[in-house]
Amino acid sequence: MKSIRRKILTFSTIVIVIMSIIWVALTFYNYKTQVKYNDIINRYLILSEVSGASNQVITDLNNYMNQSTPENLQKLENSKKALESSRYEVFKVRNEVNDFTLTNYIHLMGSLIETIDRLMGQERDSEAALKDLAETTRIRNYISEMTLNLIDMELKTHEPFYRSIMEQSIELVKLAIWMVLLTSLLLIMASYWFSLSITSPVNQLTKAASELAKGKFDNEITVKSNDEIAFLAKTFDHMRININNLIQQIKEKAKLEHELQQNKILLQESQFRSLQSQMNPHFLFNTLNTLSKKAYLEGSEEVSDLLVSVADLLRYNLKQMDRSVTLRDELMVVHQYMQIQKARFTDRLQLKLDIDDSCLDVAIPALTLQPIIENAVIHAIEPNINGGTITIHVKDMNEYVQVEIEDDGIGMSEETITQILMERQVQTAGHSTGIGFSNVVKRLRLFYERDDVIQIESSLGSGTVVLLKIPKQRGEVHD
Repeated sequence: MKSIRRKILTFSTIVIVIMSIIWVALTFYNYKTQVKYNDIINRYLILSEVSGASNQVITDLNNYMNQSTPENLQKLENSKKALESSRYEVFKVRNEVNDFTLTNYIHLMGSLIETIDRLMGQERDSEAALKDLAETTRIRNYISEMTLNLIDMELKTHEPFYRSIMEQSIELVKLAIWMVLLTSLLLIMASYWFSLSITSPVNQLTKAASELAKGKFDNEITVKSNDEIAFLAKTFDHMRININNLIQQIKEKAKLEHELQQNKILLQESQFRSLQSQMNPHFLFNTLNTLSKKAYLEGSEEVSDLLVSVADLLRYNLKQMDRSVTLRDELMVVHQYMQIQKARFTDRLQLKLDIDDSCLDVAIPALTLQPIIENAVIHAIEPNINGGTITIHVKDMNEYVQVEIEDDGIGMSEETITQILMERQVQTAGHSTGIGFSNVVKRLRLFYERDDVIQIESSLGSGTVVLLKIPKQRGEVHD
């Protein structure tokens, strides 16, 4: 993993190396040019020194010839030595162009020194001395002229170099401008890439944090880098997973608490119903059986059967409220309930059954069908002067058993259907058994652990159809 500090050091090193290479290249080129230029200047200085030394030796010679003092003699000797030294330095100026001229030039300096030495050994006023003195002046003039010729030859020889220096200076300025532009462009691109390698992961991390702030914990946090920001993003993603798991656990816990609360409410309702019916059930059963036998002995068989149905319905209500039963048991209770209701409504109330016997052994909560039938009798059949018919269809639908309870009554409004399916209490008539339709919906959903177990289709004036989807297999056995 490359740290951000390492990236900064690498970038800085690259910039320093590039600038150093440019500086070394320009310095090396300038050094070579300067060496060559100094060499040319040195050649000019050597020639200039020869001319100056020859003029000085003639001046000192004339002074000595006018005044032969030891001091003037010493000056003359020093000038001769300087001229001799310049003579040896002239060899450094030799090249193919000035070889012949430079050889004559050196010979002239030698002739000048020999003439001076010869003059020193002669009488100052003699004809030979005057002749040699004139000769020295003539040789000095030759040396001066030849010095100018040599300098002119040097100028012509090095003229291309001067021109190349000028041209190269112009090109060097252009090259420097292009190098600055190119280097600046490269630095800008490198700086952009470098900043992007840091800001892009930070932007991705910021976007992920914004998503988390909105409550979206399902999107994985990924950052394409190999520095500390990638490590931070990975840690951030672990935190997201932990928070998401914690939220799911809280939701599951809330769901379980809700189901527990619903079960507690149902249990309290069951206990309340049980308390309402605790006026000595055995006394009620015995009383109803006594009345049934008395009616039978007096020849009132219909009354006897009605009392038996009431006693059986009461016994089923008290014993089966908190248990699961079979669909067969529920249909028997519906039959007993309809026997009791037909004593009231006579021919106004009809019950039709369309039953698939293979479906009668499926498990269903106790007192599921009877409250639905009761709701149809009270709200659909009783308000109708002509009565009505209730039809029960039981069909095998492979994975579940469909129970369809249909009436041809006055129907119900959308608001009432919504209240029932939302498990809200709906006001019922005072002569009902007390188990509401909403209670049936709630117990069915808790029993089968699904919400689509019941469906109601109705509209005002067109009857009502209640569809129950009873699964054949349940996740657990309820007792």
